[in-house]
Amino acid sequence: MTLERAQSLIAAALAAGRARGTRPLAAVVVDAGGHIVASAREDGATIARHDFALAKAWSCIALGLDTRDLVERVEANPAFFSAAATLLSGRLLPAAGGVLVREDEQILGALGVSGDAAEVDDACAIAAIGR
Repeated sequence: MTLERAQSLIAAALAAGRARGTRPLAAVVVDAGGHIVASAREDGATIARHDFALAKAWSCIALGLDTRDLVERVEANPAFFSAAATLLSGRLLPAAGGVLVREDEQILGALGVSGDAAEVDDACAIAAIGR
């Protein structure tokens, strides 16, 4: 995940939010190792939004799936994911808005978006990566 690509994804996610009239968003891109490559928080986004966006992106990398799919798995097996959240020091966030960034099936990183309803965050993240 290059810095240029990460910044482009963030700009696209924020633009998708503006086009949808969302509340102020935060967006974070991590590389395949879960390290932050780039992040942004719009004016007016609440203080925790950056942390939520990071947790969504990190959750994608940790489990190899988009967070909307994680939500379904948590609902099917809550005891396991409760234990996993503890094991992973609370970094796991089962809320839509985190998407994997792939190139030819290789995971390059993930984008997390937070600031509005989870479905809206997810739509902005999906729009940013062009799915």
